[in-house]
Amino acid sequence: MSGSTAVIYDESALLALGSGNWLASQFISNTAHGPTRHVYVPALCLAAADGMRKGLAEHVGALPTAEIVELDFAGASTLGALLRDGVEWRLGHAIHLSRPTVEWPDGRPVVTASPDLYADMPLVRTIRLPEQR
Repeated sequence: MSGSTAVIYDESALLALGSGNWLASQFISNTAHGPTRHVYVPALCLAAADGMRKGLAEHVGALPTAEIVELDFAGASTLGALLRDGVEWRLGHAIHLSRPTVEWPDGRPVVTASPDLYADMPLVRTIRLPEQR
């Protein structure tokens, strides 16, 4: 999307958001400042995070600026291939959404506390969340 900025939150970013991480919260807050800023939340990442922190899905789902993205056919097909390659399912949906598309030719970076998990993934950029002290 020309002139738009977007990020993808993975499971670790959602857990950080739920723990009050300032940078994870800042992305969400800045999204409210304009229609060209987007925070996308892959549904499978949200499910994984909610499995680790009860109530997180309800919290994130109530945020008006968090855009929950369902797993569609293309995503399921990509995720299946990633699973066969040994990628964990909780990462696969974020990887799929982060890669370049017609709508997002440069892709969308994954906001994560664990960028090393994506190091071997082609066409995936990350933004590392600092540890909260």
